[in-house]
Amino acid sequence: MHRFFTNEIQPNTAVVRGDDVKHIAKVLRLRAGDCVQLCDGRGNECDASIASVSSDAVTFDTQLWRKAATEPETEVTLFQCLPKAGKMETIIQKCVELGACGFVPVQSERCVVVLKPPYEGRIERWQRVSEEAAKQSRRGVIPWVSLPAPLNGLDFSRLDTVLVAFENEHTVSLKTALRERCGKRVAIVIGPEGGFSDAEIETLIQKGARTVSLGTRILRTETAGMAMLAQILYEVEP
Repeated sequence: MHRFFTNEIQPNTAVVRGDDVKHIAKVLRLRAGDCVQLCDGRGNECDASIASVSSDAVTFDTQLWRKAATEPETEVTLFQCLPKAGKMETIIQKCVELGACGFVPVQSERCVVVLKPPYEGRIERWQRVSEEAAKQSRRGVIPWVSLPAPLNGLDFSRLDTVLVAFENEHTVSLKTALRERCGKRVAIVIGPEGGFSDAEIETLIQKGARTVSLGTRILRTETAGMAMLAQILYEVEP
């Protein structure tokens, strides 16, 4: 069943606007009486039938809302150091599919890409990638993408566990760290193609992060976050 997000919700009715109107009417060719799933973007969903279609809006008759079954109980935020061109879109897309709740682009010492303000166009693009991936994977929320932040300005104060993938960590594995301490709000910190400097690792540790090993092989920056996210949710989700 096709799935759409909307925040225009009233008792027993809802409205979808924007690009989805054309997709519903022209691409999918849905008509009055056809059924879809609607999601409010806050983890709730319902079955709905199309009541009317106009040039700028589709109105739905909604049934009872329920909690979306696709959302993990553990909220995982990916702090991703900026990779080379095009990789961030892939990282966001795949990590949304896997269950990430949000993304923080990070500017670190060895990043090849340096983002300069204004950031709005790039963030809007990444947010659209997140939304499309959320629709495709039937998520109950649209994971957010924040403005870029410098590594030394990161704030982990609202997180229970912060885990940094570090190729020079040979003692603590990801599995060991998760079994010793996890919590419901977890951060993954992934370095750029050139990795973290020793000074950056020290800064992250001072902020409460813990370095972990992902195994004997060195993963690319676009692979590490996906692998780490999948392993975390496998380990901690019921």
